[in-house]
Amino acid sequence: MLSSLCLNGVLLVLFTGPTVSEFVVIGEVGQDVTVPCHYSVRDRNGITSMCWGRDRCPNSKCSRPIIWTDGWRVTERHSSRYQLKGDLHSGDVSLTIVDAREADSGIYCCRVEVPGWFNDQLINHEVVITKARISTASPHTYTSEQTSAPGSTSEPSFTVTRTWPSVSASEAPQTASAPCSGTSDCLDVTANLQNTSVSLPSQQHPERGLYIGIGSCAALLLILILALFLT
Repeated sequence: MLSSLCLNGVLLVLFTGPTVSEFVVIGEVGQDVTVPCHYSVRDRNGITSMCWGRDRCPNSKCSRPIIWTDGWRVTERHSSRYQLKGDLHSGDVSLTIVDAREADSGIYCCRVEVPGWFNDQLINHEVVITKARISTASPHTYTSEQTSAPGSTSEPSFTVTRTWPSVSASEAPQTASAPCSGTSDCLDVTANLQNTSVSLPSQQHPERGLYIGIGSCAALLLILILALFLT
C-alpha cells in the first residue's frame, strides 16, 4: 500500500513537472528590449547557474540556448546582441536584446537551475517586436495677414461730392467724385473747394428780353416807313 502511494507521488511529479510562469513583453524595432527574470539570493551559496533559450522551457536545460551564466559571469553567448546587464550576484538575470528586430519575436525561456529534483524556476516570455510608430504630422495652414507698419495708422478713404448751381457748360467748373488716396489729399480738396469762389453771371429774365426785341423791331419798322414817305 505504501509503495503504491509513493509510486503515484513520483508519477504525479514526473508528469506535472515544475510550475511555469508566462509573461508578454512588447518592444519596438531598433530599441533595446529587456525581458525580466529574477530569483532570490539569500547568500553566496544561493547564486546559481541559469540559461535563456528561444523556445518554451523543456524538462531540463534550455531549447535553442542563446546565453548561459554560472551565476557569476556569462559563460556562453549566442550573439553579442544578447546581454545580461543586471546584477547577477543579486539574482537579476534579465535578458536585454540590443537593437531589437522583428525576427526577435517569439517565446523565450528563462531557466534558473535550483539544486534538487524539479526545483528549477521556469519562466516563459512571449516577446513581440513591432515596427516603430511613424508620427505623421497633419499639414498646417498658415494665413499671413498684412498689417500696418509699427507706428503707422490706417488712412480711411473719403468721397467728397460738391453740388453746383445750374450754369452754362462753359462756365461750370469740372468736378469729379472719386475716392481720396489719403487723408491729406481729402483735406486739400476740401480746403480748395471752400476757398474757391465761383462768379456766376446774373440771370436774365426771358420775358424782359422778349419785350426789348419787339420794341427794337417796331422802331426799325417805323424808321423805314418815315424814310419811304420822305423819299
